[in-house]
Amino acid sequence: MQVFAGKSGVYIGAMTGLIKRLCVACLLAGSARAEGLAGEFDYYVLSLSWSPSYCALEGETRGDAQCDLGRDFAFTLHGLWPQYEAGWPSDCHTSHRDPARAETAAMAEIMGSGGLAWHEWQKHGRCSGLSSQAYFETARRAFGTFQIPGELQSLRRDILIPPELLERALLETNPGLTADMLTVTCKGERLLDVRICLTRTLEPRECAADVVADCGLGKVLLEKVR
Repeated sequence: MQVFAGKSGVYIGAMTGLIKRLCVACLLAGSARAEGLAGEFDYYVLSLSWSPSYCALEGETRGDAQCDLGRDFAFTLHGLWPQYEAGWPSDCHTSHRDPARAETAAMAEIMGSGGLAWHEWQKHGRCSGLSSQAYFETARRAFGTFQIPGELQSLRRDILIPPELLERALLETNPGLTADMLTVTCKGERLLDVRICLTRTLEPRECAADVVADCGLGKVLLEKVR
């Protein structure tokens, strides 16, 4: 640490050293997370995104076919994410081949697009230690275990709802879940996604501390299904 003459100089020198140490720590933490080993993780997070919010925030601008009228997407599978008890691996190296285009395209029926399936394989699927076929099959099974209230699957008008009320409806529809096993997230005023924590064998489990932060809005917007 460099020390300058005078009290203010000592203070500035100390702060400069602290900032440098914090930056190094952040870089090390980031690289450790990104360099996770395929197959080494503790549990999964199943992320289900509210398709109308995705379309309003970015999908329409991209011209994503998921957002075309008549597609009737409500909750779609965003991804199945390997997770540590603190943090998560991403972009892992794996000995398994990447999926064929037909393989990712087949996931569009529940994910909205084959492009998302490819992205999720690259960022998260490779970290599962599974082949692409096994990973997508596992993601399908996880998606199928979670029941969506019927009124949300066919929502025909925009609604504002307290996040805790939405969470309660999801818990009532899925009796095996408790409030500490899922979280509702938002972006701006809109519902972003619902995240459910699962064991490696896809049984519900409590979420770790870095996953459980809920949407802090008094009410969240669910735009109608298109």
